[in-house]
Amino acid sequence: MKVEFVTPGAKPSSGAAGAFAALAFEDAVLSPAATSLDQAASGALSRAVASTGFAGAKGRSLDLVAPTGLDYARVLLIGTGARADLDGAAIEIAAAEAYQALKTCGAETLTLGLQDLAPGQAVHAGLGVALAAYRFDRYRTREKADKKPTVTTVRIETQDVAAARQAFEPLSALADAVTFARDLVSEPANILYPVEFARRVKALEPMGLTVEILGETEMAKLGMGSLLGVGQGSRRESQLVVIQWKGAADPNAQPIAFIGKGVCFDTGGISLKPADGMEDMKWDMGGAAAVSGLMHVLAGRKAKVNAIGILGLVENMPDGNAQRPGDIVTSMSGQTIEVINTDAEGRLVLADAVWYCQDRFKPKFMIDLATLTGAVIIALGHDYGGLYSNNEELAGNLLAASEASGDALWRLPLPSAYEKQIDSAAADMKNTGGRPGGSITAALFIQRFVNDLPWAHLDIASIAWKKPSSNPTIPEGATGFGVRLLDQLVADHYEG
Repeated sequence: MKVEFVTPGAKPSSGAAGAFAALAFEDAVLSPAATSLDQAASGALSRAVASTGFAGAKGRSLDLVAPTGLDYARVLLIGTGARADLDGAAIEIAAAEAYQALKTCGAETLTLGLQDLAPGQAVHAGLGVALAAYRFDRYRTREKADKKPTVTTVRIETQDVAAARQAFEPLSALADAVTFARDLVSEPANILYPVEFARRVKALEPMGLTVEILGETEMAKLGMGSLLGVGQGSRRESQLVVIQWKGAADPNAQPIAFIGKGVCFDTGGISLKPADGMEDMKWDMGGAAAVSGLMHVLAGRKAKVNAIGILGLVENMPDGNAQRPGDIVTSMSGQTIEVINTDAEGRLVLADAVWYCQDRFKPKFMIDLATLTGAVIIALGHDYGGLYSNNEELAGNLLAASEASGDALWRLPLPSAYEKQIDSAAADMKNTGGRPGGSITAALFIQRFVNDLPWAHLDIASIAWKKPSSNPTIPEGATGFGVRLLDQLVADHYEG
């Protein structure tokens, strides 16, 4: 998708005007761009509004085909509700709705009339469209013509083109990073396995990132028996990827750190999952994809912060060498774990990745992201990720970033009374505490590998993949959840 900023009334370079969308507010009040069109069309828009009862309500639209007096083949009025409520998020949604409504209309160009908005507001339309236009279609060899988008360029009218282009740069970097994360999550597991995932992240080094890749030999020397146990049943080698971005004035300043669960495919291992729906387990690396996307956007917008990304990449497969229920493994921390259920594998990966991160980098804080439990879906549905934290300031900053970015979190407790559910008679702990409070006991398990530093755990199993989505900026499938959230967190609280 090509996003351009143009002066009002400028004609497309292709010569074809295509489609046009403008805003309308409650009580059928037309925006200045819509009013100009209405005048050029001899009141056709006003008559259509009056005859259809369209009142500019949020989420409603009015679509006109080839209005007389206009060069445009289609004109769309997007309702946004009260003018006073038109913030960046509302503009993103409106622009995404316009794109979704017109993307297959036959026009190659869609113009958004936003010249009455400040450039800093109008650029959010570009982000909304860039996110809405995401498609994972690289394996489609044929598609019905009426299903394939025709719109390839979106032109946003603004009074200050130069200011808009400058303001859009960090949002463009964000859109690229979300796309990168969505692509990773969307890939099938025969294409994206741990070594390939690591290779794609390594390819980001020209952006200014430093990427190290540890194989199984290096991890074994470090004593990562917890992580390695998960992947021992797979023919694909497990990987630990270390990504560094040094954007602070002092490259040696204490970093912030993010750890992602990257189970590239999860059969459940010997504790085999049911066949129905197992194909979805290609996205069990959504946490690692989010961390990769975050590092992508920090480098893309040259964030003034030192940041670490750690990816624990494995496949959980059930061959003759696979880990068994009842096995006891020794983690890098020295703590022993009785593996009660091999399908509770993500926390085993995180146990070593979290310990390695704090032991090597001594960060200000750590945040791990993982598609960890089905229990969080039962608790929160598909619109919120679960937040656990041992630190009030970090939790508060994450919730504020959640509100600002639209990546919704809900904080859940870490009651010490639930610790007994993961106590083991045979080892220091067991890897599952049963069904009651399953997302909570998983978080408590990870917390046992966190030393005395601020930490948060985001269980994103509920939100990494959507079908269908009610948000027009999130097409069905991979959401890229976590990239916007963490970028907002860093920008608001940790850059200097």
